[in-house]
Amino acid sequence: MKITFAKHALPPKGILVVFAGPGPKLLSSAETLDEKTDGALSRAMKVGKFKGKYGQMVSLYAPQGSGLDRIFIVGTGKAEDLTDLKIEDLGGKIYGSAMKAGTSVSILHDHIVDGPLSDDACGAHMAFGLKLRSYRFDKYRTKEKAEAKPSLKNVRILCQGYTAARKQFETLDKVAEGVFLTRNLVSEPANVIYPKTLAKQAKELEALGLKVSILGEKQMKKLGMGALLGVGQGSSRDSQMVIMEWNGLPKGTKETKGPIAFVGKGVTFDSGGISIKPAGGMEDMKWDMGGSGVVIGLMKALAGRKAKTHAVGVVGLVENMPSGNAQRPGDVVTSMSGQTIEVINTDAEGRLVLADALWYTQETYKPQFMVDLATLTGAIMVALGQEMAGLFSNNDQLSKRLTDAGKAVGEEVWRLPMGDNYDALIKSQIADMKNVGGRFGGSITAAQFLERFVNKTPWAHLDIAGVTWSSKVKPTVPRGGTGYGVRLLDRLVADHYEV
Repeated sequence: MKITFAKHALPPKGILVVFAGPGPKLLSSAETLDEKTDGALSRAMKVGKFKGKYGQMVSLYAPQGSGLDRIFIVGTGKAEDLTDLKIEDLGGKIYGSAMKAGTSVSILHDHIVDGPLSDDACGAHMAFGLKLRSYRFDKYRTKEKAEAKPSLKNVRILCQGYTAARKQFETLDKVAEGVFLTRNLVSEPANVIYPKTLAKQAKELEALGLKVSILGEKQMKKLGMGALLGVGQGSSRDSQMVIMEWNGLPKGTKETKGPIAFVGKGVTFDSGGISIKPAGGMEDMKWDMGGSGVVIGLMKALAGRKAKTHAVGVVGLVENMPSGNAQRPGDVVTSMSGQTIEVINTDAEGRLVLADALWYTQETYKPQFMVDLATLTGAIMVALGQEMAGLFSNNDQLSKRLTDAGKAVGEEVWRLPMGDNYDALIKSQIADMKNVGGRFGGSITAAQFLERFVNKTPWAHLDIAGVTWSSKVKPTVPRGGTGYGVRLLDRLVADHYEV
């Protein structure tokens, strides 16, 4: 879908979107159009019981002689409540209603008096919402009928500050591209995306100016990554670790605190290993690489918008399969840190992957902070459903910044407790630790496990098991892979870690 920006004026033809506030009160351009059509908009609002509430919508076929085909009237709600996030959601709602109405739509955006955003910011964020909602993963659908597909190909945002809006959208569009990459990677089946092919996808980001290096099994073995390699030893596909580095600091900038770092779990398919999962729903385990997908998408977004920061993304990529060579319950592995781990459950594998990835990152780069993302536990969905990610951290400032960034972009997190009593639950009788605790507090004991591999580095763990995939449509998120985390972390960087 192509999005363009143009001068604020009533278009002579096509499908038009206009706005109305509470009352309902048509905004100025819509009011002018209502007069030109002898009150057609007012009549449609009355018949449709339209009150101008936020997100409310009514449509009508345009009166003969207007030149237009169809008109959508969209409610803005109270102007003072219109944040950039709400404007984005309006854009997504408009796409959802208009995606099969025709090939082209014009959105006539008046300046909203008393609203907190400028006219150009409103236009840019509305376009961002439209773009995010337009995503589809349909590359394997060969017989889908044309009428089942969206017909909308072109959207024009008509606003006073259209030049400034276009410039703002250029940055937001790069973030959307990062989100789309993450959605694509998560949506691909496991016979297409596995460690080597996912590493190849990350390697392609070098075209944007990232430095990308890939460690194979021999290199990881030399480094002592027994925790990560143990997970992948049952698969015929070699494990990989990918390191992506973006240095967008202006020339001459002296770096005193080290880079910022993001670490992702990349289990490209999780059968559970010897502790095999039930067959029902196992097909969903293709998205157990969701954390790595977010890190790869984030690095694309940062490089695409040329973020003025130094960021490192590290992803551990494995396939967890049962075979004669697979890791067994009761095995003991030695991590890169030298700490030993008793593997009680081979389906608690993501933390083993992250253990070596986190240790490698903090030891190699001495970062300001590390944030890891993982579809780590089903327990987090029991606690938080599919509305928020679980946040665990050893640093209050980083936790607050993540929480604030999540609220700003609509990707919310909820901080859960950690402590010595929880840590004691992963004590092993024969090794330094075991990879699972008891029945209760599973997300917390998983986080306690990870904390043992970060030293004193400020660190946060995001358990995204409940938010990586969605079975329902949201304003800017279609069903399927959500890309959750890219916007959250991009906002974190933009608000606090750019020069």
